[in-house]
Amino acid sequence: MEKTRQKIGLFFGSFNPVHIGHLIIANYMANFSDLDEVWFVVSPHNPLKQKSSLANMYDRLEMVNLAIANTPCLKASDIEFKLPQPSYTIDTLTHLKEKYPSKEFILIMGSDNLVSFKKWKNYEILLRDYNIYVYPRPEANVEEWETHPSITFTTTPQMEISSTFIRNAIKQRKNIRFLVPDKVIEFIDKKNLYS
Repeated sequence: MEKTRQKIGLFFGSFNPVHIGHLIIANYMANFSDLDEVWFVVSPHNPLKQKSSLANMYDRLEMVNLAIANTPCLKASDIEFKLPQPSYTIDTLTHLKEKYPSKEFILIMGSDNLVSFKKWKNYEILLRDYNIYVYPRPEANVEEWETHPSITFTTTPQMEISSTFIRNAIKQRKNIRFLVPDKVIEFIDKKNLYS
């Protein structure tokens, strides 16, 4: 009997820093959908974001590793560190497909990203060649995508937490416990990040 291909969900982001909202989405996708694993693909530089507010990519990767330690279905990936920058999802997927031909890659994104999806490089090819699992975000109107065969809408719990909110809280010396895993907070303190 042929073994079905392992399904890997790719959760792209700056993770600047990784927080409980990211972890809930990834864990939900890994446990409540048909995905076998979820990989946090840490982006060195998102073409749609300002680079100046980003912590060093190796620090962001380390924070993801600290956050998901001892969770076998979640992994951190530095694949984009080795690719030309800025990173485009289509290029990363092409690279991963060549590197891991036995795995099936699924794109994970928020419905807010789906709203601007037509601005993505080669979005038509992404829709043709990959499935996309979408988690809900408030105020995102995705009606035009609701019946698209490549797109699956999930009922992932929504968390109104952003990395921007956390960076601002750190600048204001507020306590971010429970918003960010303790080991990540220790790392931020030790490295004096975002203050």
